[in-house]
Amino acid sequence: MTIALKTGLILCFGYFFWLMLKLTLEYVPAQSDVAFLMIKQTEVETRPEYLSFFYIHVYSSIFVLIAGFFAIIRMNFRTKKLHQYSGKIYVFGLLFLSAPTGIYMGLFANGGFFSKISFVLLGIFWWFSTFKAYQSVRGKNYTTHQQWMWRSFALTLSAITLRLWKWIIVYFFQLNPMDVYQIVAWLGWIPNILLVELLIRKKIL
Repeated sequence: MTIALKTGLILCFGYFFWLMLKLTLEYVPAQSDVAFLMIKQTEVETRPEYLSFFYIHVYSSIFVLIAGFFAIIRMNFRTKKLHQYSGKIYVFGLLFLSAPTGIYMGLFANGGFFSKISFVLLGIFWWFSTFKAYQSVRGKNYTTHQQWMWRSFALTLSAITLRLWKWIIVYFFQLNPMDVYQIVAWLGWIPNILLVELLIRKKIL
């Protein structure tokens, strides 16, 4: 990967990360009736654990997103320590915080059964690919580790691509909000993982 391409990726990611950070800051301080939670009051009121799981997911995911990026993008050898420390934050935060809470939240996703299935599968694959990345680096199989990390980070980026697809569909099509949610629930991560798998098979990643 050339320096120019890496620089472009960093700038692109930086822009979308800033947008995600702005969304996260809407939940600071933690409240039960702001932003997305306004349409999840049934869960908030009937399931005492929902709010805690939601905030664990929201707060941990922003750190997982930035840590994953620094673990994936290595400009030169001097960033090896950054790669290692970022990777540890990424793996711990994802395996123990973001993915488990994401799976739980998927059980109550908007859009009905098909949306719920998508988000639960996303959470399971997200956890599994990250665990495989961790397992392979522990076994010093660095090529396999890199491939699993790319798969994992492709799923991490679903937080961004889901919202991007939502904007595109809402802008160009007049659809019921729940129909949009069912569509982007799958579009948010399926193209990501297919693209990464193709790049791995082409030995580009």
